[in-house]
Amino acid sequence: MSLKEYKSKRDFSETNEPKPARAKKSTQVLHFCVQKHAASHLHYDFRLELDGVLLSWAIPKGPSMNPADKRLAIQVEDHPLDYRLFEGVIPQGNYGAGTVELWDEGTYSTPDKDIQKAMHAGLKKGHVDIELHGKKLQGRFALIHLKNSEKGNQWLLTKSKDDFATEENILLQEGSVKKKAST
Repeated sequence: MSLKEYKSKRDFSETNEPKPARAKKSTQVLHFCVQKHAASHLHYDFRLELDGVLLSWAIPKGPSMNPADKRLAIQVEDHPLDYRLFEGVIPQGNYGAGTVELWDEGTYSTPDKDIQKAMHAGLKKGHVDIELHGKKLQGRFALIHLKNSEKGNQWLLTKSKDDFATEENILLQEGSVKKKAST
């Protein structure tokens, strides 16, 4: 987990995105966020805190609360933890140019009490079980690695059948949650 690729793709004299800095590892409470990113193509960036950075996946169709939906999640470069509450406009001519809105945020947990250990084991195995405690996304989800993908960076984000599952289109819940975001 490195911020080298993140740094190499950005000119910080032109963009107001957070500069790369690895934060202290948290072992108690880990955060997640989803940023609605209107770049060359609208997508949602799903980010999970781990080892002082945000592991990141671009989800072209956005997350779903419907267990019948399987959302392609393309793993992208790790982001600094300070990116978790970032909103703004990335200027034209820069990587990811467009508007970034904090669509959801909160904390996450795993079935195993040792979240760090569970996350590392799940990432290595290619199947990560998490529970999201967000303002819009709630309940159990899974990230499943598609091992036959050409670049090796394709995963599926799926919603588990639980009390929060619904066929309602969660993406209709527009608007930033930044005003309500925890720090």
